[in-house]
Amino acid sequence: MRPTPTQTRNITCVGAGVIGGGWVAHFLARGYDVTAWDPAPDAEQKLRRLVDAAWPALTQLGLAEGASRDRLTVAPTLEEACAQAHFVQESAPEKLELKRDLLARIDAATPADVVVASSTSGYPMTDMQTEAANPGRLLVGHPFNPPYLIPLVEVVGGEKTDEDAVAWASEFYDVAGKSVITMDRELPGFIANRLQEALWREALHMVANGEATVKEIDDSITEGPGLRWAFMGPCLTFALAGGEGGMAHMLDHFGPSLKSPWTRLEAPELDKKLYDGMVEGCEEAADGRSIADLVAERDQGVIDVLRATGRLPQQQRNGDAS
Repeated sequence: MRPTPTQTRNITCVGAGVIGGGWVAHFLARGYDVTAWDPAPDAEQKLRRLVDAAWPALTQLGLAEGASRDRLTVAPTLEEACAQAHFVQESAPEKLELKRDLLARIDAATPADVVVASSTSGYPMTDMQTEAANPGRLLVGHPFNPPYLIPLVEVVGGEKTDEDAVAWASEFYDVAGKSVITMDRELPGFIANRLQEALWREALHMVANGEATVKEIDDSITEGPGLRWAFMGPCLTFALAGGEGGMAHMLDHFGPSLKSPWTRLEAPELDKKLYDGMVEGCEEAADGRSIADLVAERDQGVIDVLRATGRLPQQQRNGDAS
């Protein structure tokens, strides 16, 4: 019998890379018992390093009662990892045949009715649940990287997914501290990835054509609309551009500009020149900082934005008990 979202305590994470490891860190910080499995021979060492690196940020976010890194178990087989699961989060590489086979194996190894979610960043569950004997409990729970820090998770089922499984997963993620969008229908890339990908492709075009540098592109977001997007999405932001007339006035006034050549929604050819330009541009923008340095800066930056916008309590100053 499926546990309720609030009764769920045993989480299994299949795949322990950047996304899977991020899920492990998140669930541990929320006080769950987590069992992980990954076929890579050095997976456990890498996973524990990832969790250790994430723990300072999670501590700032606020650990749940009983949260501990000691509640992580790394199982030697997929079957052992899934045997006592109350919920399974799959985060394997983005290869469709691999996903199909793995989800079928997870389905066979997991107690009946337990919901199984995939972290896929683009595949519809309809395309991934084809080999499973019990596809009704399989669905997408798409996070944003890193899952332990970015609240969003997009939940959507496939053609054979039961509606009650989608409802259960949405409630569970909410209980587990995520910000949930429950989608009504499948959409390749889901919602946030499609928006993010459109921006990314336009950035590649500008670099490929010599129209802007990597640093200029990044600065244009962090010093511009990104500051607004931290607390208000693009639609409401554009509505404010219409003044008291709101979105209607904005569309009346700026609608003709939609015909202007301001964007290109087809991806450019990722040739060697563009590839090298992106890599070299990012190295230049990093200015000697290591990946670890940049991860720490990113984590702290997101925490600061969340705190500044009232989504986290303000830190108390020394001697201030208010």
